Amino acid sequence: MNKHLFTLFLFASVLMISLNSCKSTKIVDKPIDFEEDRISLSLEYMKDRYGLVKEAPTIDPKMVVLHWTEIPTLQESFNAFKNSKLPQSRESISTAGQLNVSSHFLVDRDGTIYRLMPETIMARHVIGLNHTAIGVENVGGTKDTPLTEAQLKANIWLVNYLSDKYEIEYVIGHYEYTSFEDHDLWLEKDAGYRTQKVDPGKDFMEKVRNATRNRNFKKVPSK
Repeated sequence: MNKHLFTLFLFASVLMISLNSCKSTKIVDKPIDFEEDRISLSLEYMKDRYGLVKEAPTIDPKMVVLHWTEIPTLQESFNAFKNSKLPQSRESISTAGQLNVSSHFLVDRDGTIYRLMPETIMARHVIGLNHTAIGVENVGGTKDTPLTEAQLKANIWLVNYLSDKYEIEYVIGHYEYTSFEDHDLWLEKDAGYRTQKVDPGKDFMEKVRNATRNRNFKKVPSK
């Protein structure tokens, strides 16, 4: 078996183990495309951005990052993540690789939680931290589609669920990611590759943190 086929075989094995070990009656599996193209692009991203050379694009989750999509519907949000390659509309981040953005979970406006990919496989959703972060996207987030109470409750449940499964140290909003630039978890090699974020909003994060205080997550580092 050549190295390329071995990598695909290894990844398929990891994928099956991950899918079989993360079942929950509150989570609906709705997988995005994750075949040879996305595997190769993920491995390339980990090597180029983080200096990580791996046989499969696996991660060791230490963090949960909460987002919003700024897209009003579930299907449109799903479609934004579904394909392996970054669309032309995302030129501003294309210099950092052609791997499409994605997330492990997508929470609809009614609070339904969809799993787009296994939690231990890398998704591109947060600069510098993808190698250790589970991403949670929430449908909406604009002035016309503010995040709902159902989404808040779903995020709180999901954070608790994930911290039961993994050694989660941090739960952060996407807008807080640059606070980790001098942290041991930060691996982004390009000092000029940053984007300004505000999601999922400070009020939303405060409510999630208040509801999960018993988990004793670490505080976001001071800049």
